[in-house]
Amino acid sequence: MSLRSPLGQAKGLGSAKEGLHHWWAQRVTAIALIPLTVWFAFKVAILSMSDYQTVLESIGSPWSAALIVSLIVAAFYHAALGMQVIYEDYVSHKGFRIAAIIVTNLLMFLLGAAAIIAMVRIALGG
Repeated sequence: MSLRSPLGQAKGLGSAKEGLHHWWAQRVTAIALIPLTVWFAFKVAILSMSDYQTVLESIGSPWSAALIVSLIVAAFYHAALGMQVIYEDYVSHKGFRIAAIIVTNLLMFLLGAAAIIAMVRIALGG
C-alpha cells in the first residue's frame, strides 16, 4: 500500500528528498549572519572616522579577514538559497525556473569569489 496520492502516482511525482537540507541550510546561514552582520556593522562604525591605513590594517588582520570572508560566504549562499525558493514558488515555466536558478547561482558565485579575492588582497597587502 502506497502513501502517495493517485495523482502523484499517475504523474510519477514525489519527494525529491532535498527540501530538508535546503531548509536547514537557509536557517543555519540566517543564524550565522546575525552575529557576523552585527560585528561587521560595529567594525564599520568604529572605523568610519579612521584614516585609510588604519582601516586596511584593521580589516586585514587575520581574525577580521576570516570573519569578513565568513560573512561573504554566508551572505551569498543564503541569498542564492532564498532566490531559489522564490523561483520555485513563483516561476511556473520549468525551463525559465531552471535557467533563473542557474544564472542566479553563477552570479552569486562570481560576486562572492570577487569579494573574497578582494578581501584576500587586502589581507595580504596587495
